[in-house]
Amino acid sequence: MSMDTDGRVRELWIEEPAARGRLADPVRTAAVRAVLVTALTLIQAMVALLCTVTGSWLAFPMVLSSVGSTVVTTWAVLDVWVTRQVWNQRNGVVSAPSSTARQLRRERRRARRAARTSTSARGEARIGRGGRGEARDGRLSQA
Repeated sequence: MSMDTDGRVRELWIEEPAARGRLADPVRTAAVRAVLVTALTLIQAMVALLCTVTGSWLAFPMVLSSVGSTVVTTWAVLDVWVTRQVWNQRNGVVSAPSSTARQLRRERRRARRAARTSTSARGEARIGRGGRGEARDGRLSQA
């Protein structure tokens, strides 16, 4: 605790709710693995660069292993993405549509209902005139 300029006691640490929930365990595991592999690849690339600059015999093997590590790092990052997609697909994502999306859906629904009622009203009016597609004199139209 610390004192304010006014003499009030102020907390040093204030808990705030997280904006997003934590990742699922398999996704978090894949993400940690990807971060570790990426860090090791960057260290390896730096060592390869320094060996190349100094002309060390170790430069060529380090460059080759850095290329291989880059492939592994790419695989690890893709693994995070795939694991996240699979987890979302299997366990679902809680989604609450925003009020804007809800409003748009309501408007589309109203428009469809209005179109349906106007279509059925037109059909009834045609039936009342003497059947579907018939002219008033009882003959079918030429169209």
